[in-house]
Amino acid sequence: MGKPKRKLSPAEKAEKKRRRREFMTIFINGKQKRVRRPPTIDGLPVDEFIARNADPIWLFQNGMYEELHQWEQERDNPQPKPASDDNNADHLDDALPF
Repeated sequence: MGKPKRKLSPAEKAEKKRRRREFMTIFINGKQKRVRRPPTIDGLPVDEFIARNADPIWLFQNGMYEELHQWEQERDNPQPKPASDDNNADHLDDALPF
């Protein structure tokens, strides 16, 4: 057999870890390509983070009119919350024979 694989030095390990955080591997035409990862904030894509946390003034100041319109639509037409299943679970527990 061939030579055993050599261990990486601490500096090489740190560089490998940094590259893994910065790049990801994707397939294009059946070949692997390394591309930069999209930027994230707290693990969320930037667009989703802004949509969840931005207020209307910030959206207007930064020219994000589509997101502002969507925010206004959600404010004017709130989605009804589904009935909680906790009450149903209590009734099912009472009906069990043991």
